[in-house]
Amino acid sequence: MKSVIQIVLWIVIVFLGWKLWSSIMGPVEFNKIKQERYAKVIKNLKDIQAAELAHKEITGKFTGDWDSLVSFIDTAKFAITQRRDTSYADVAKNKAFGIESGYFIEKSLIDTLGFKPVKDSLFKNSDRYKTMMNVPVEGVNAKFDLKSGTIEKNDASYSVFEAKVSKDVILGDLDKDLLIQEKQTQSVDGVNGPDIKVGSLEDVNTSGNWPKIYDAGTNR
Repeated sequence: MKSVIQIVLWIVIVFLGWKLWSSIMGPVEFNKIKQERYAKVIKNLKDIQAAELAHKEITGKFTGDWDSLVSFIDTAKFAITQRRDTSYADVAKNKAFGIESGYFIEKSLIDTLGFKPVKDSLFKNSDRYKTMMNVPVEGVNAKFDLKSGTIEKNDASYSVFEAKVSKDVILGDLDKDLLIQEKQTQSVDGVNGPDIKVGSLEDVNTSGNWPKIYDAGTNR
């Protein structure tokens, strides 16, 4: 009987030790994996952001269609321009004052020097823009949700877009309780809310909802 009690006590000790280790190391491992995955996701979102901003600059609006965005990058070109200032006599004003020359009109002119492909400007020798819509987490077969639209602000119409992915998709294979806590995050150094996203369909905003720590060293 004494031996049985000792065995039971050892089992209890081992179990409690495992629970203690899990309570300490579980969140540590969760945060490590979370940060690695978030960094990859945010890199793709930054590519999407750059592509959408280029689309808006050239076409005047954002797009909510992946095929259209990829096709745009393949074919569109930025205009290379040069600004120069010039002036010429204000004939009407000079005539009104009875002088030949005295008043001038200052004007800025924009000259188009050439064109550069958007693909080369944004992605150089990389074709990663063709897969930027895929959530870059191993074992996850999902795409970012991309939408565009128009909102009215101060009697003006603005084109908007939003690309996002749920934290459930990114971290769905990890501890469920820690995932629930992560989705409720509200802090200056965290990705707040249930999604990681860039842009907004409710406001004129093309920024991402991640903290600056994820911007360091993410240029590719």
